[in-house]
Amino acid sequence: MKNIELTVTGGTLDDKEIQAYVDRGREKKPNLKLLALDIKIDGDYVDLSYTYDDRPFERIRRITGYLVGTLDRFNNAKRAEVLDRVTHNPEDDCEDVFVS
Repeated sequence: MKNIELTVTGGTLDDKEIQAYVDRGREKKPNLKLLALDIKIDGDYVDLSYTYDDRPFERIRRITGYLVGTLDRFNNAKRAEVLDRVTHNPEDDCEDVFVS
């Protein structure tokens, strides 16, 4: 329960049960860091709300006909195609448009 913001409302739980809920949250999404656990006790029922750290966004682009996040698996020919691509700046394209 170290480094986790823990909130228990509606009753009390022993440390062993709380640790079981924390372990469940970590097993549920092992690739994300568990930041907080909100436990709401309602009689015999327990409502669990987990908060995880944001997953870093990986940019995916369409390059030379392939959807890729990084170029590390491209061979030298595909890397050369990427370097030879013409990039377009949408702001530059708008300068020549006249609206009347």
